[in-house]
Amino acid sequence: MRSPLTFSHPQSGPPARESRGAGGIGRSSSEAAERVSDDLRRGRSEHLTRRRRQTALLLGATAAMGVISLYQTGILRTLPDPPVPGVDSDKVDSSGEAYNFLHTPDANLSIANYGATLVLIGMGGADRARDTPVIPLLAAGKLASDAAGAVWLTLEQITKHRALCGYCLAAAGASAAALPQAIPEARDAWRQLRS
Repeated sequence: MRSPLTFSHPQSGPPARESRGAGGIGRSSSEAAERVSDDLRRGRSEHLTRRRRQTALLLGATAAMGVISLYQTGILRTLPDPPVPGVDSDKVDSSGEAYNFLHTPDANLSIANYGATLVLIGMGGADRARDTPVIPLLAAGKLASDAAGAVWLTLEQITKHRALCGYCLAAAGASAAALPQAIPEARDAWRQLRS
């Protein structure tokens, strides 16, 4: 049985032109949008493979933040942690610091932040490093910012709470792992801008 998860050789659904609607209300399509649809779902290139990895990692980070959000909004009574010394997600995620910015749960802010990053990762077709080089550069910069923020929050947990949130560590690891995946495309985009 073939796995539904693939990074390098997908054949996800029919070509976009075969799915084009006729008439009706709602959004319209364009050849450019259909090309992006086909590139992202069906394209085969090293940059697309890396963008798929970035997407998977950031969706994993978002899922971890989703669990924390369930706790921070009172849906979950506790965050189950592995029996590892120093890991106390409840302590970290119930702190006032976790609700200080905009007086909202920081997991919700993290989900919105990862959403913005996912938009940049998904924006443009297979040749965006050549056609719109600023987008891969923005995506790499945003991933670098996400990774730096994850390091900062981990240091805050260690120094301020003397405890770590396992879900936060999973999200931080995913953010850190996504950044190197963006560098080759950003390098090509930088070369394109300079030429």
